[in-house]
Amino acid sequence: MPAAFPVQRAAPVYSDLAGAKPFATAEEAWFWTMAALRARREGARFRAAIGSAIRPCEPDDVVRCLDRLWRQRQVEAVHLRVLGWYGERQAPPDPRHPGDRGPARLWHEAMQRLDGALRAKGIVGEAVLMP
Repeated sequence: MPAAFPVQRAAPVYSDLAGAKPFATAEEAWFWTMAALRARREGARFRAAIGSAIRPCEPDDVVRCLDRLWRQRQVEAVHLRVLGWYGERQAPPDPRHPGDRGPARLWHEAMQRLDGALRAKGIVGEAVLMP
């Protein structure tokens, strides 16, 4: 007798993250995330563990950390605009350039806050254990 509902397969769970390499900085994680999101927009399909380095997260995990900072009002819309603008260009603002001084300050503030959130998740550096 046929099933009443089509069989749904669960997404694979990758529990072996022993070889995962955390990002060195929040900036590195952000540029990786923006590159992955751009590739996704352009039609690329992702599969876990096929890149040059196994990462401890998916691009959406970094976005969720930033979203949490937004909801906690630790970053503002101006921070998000700067992160998006320079993230798409894969280069941070240059504080030596007069037009980039304001964005560089916002970039630095956002990266400091994102760094803490990503470290707590083990995405950047060593995981910070909360007591």
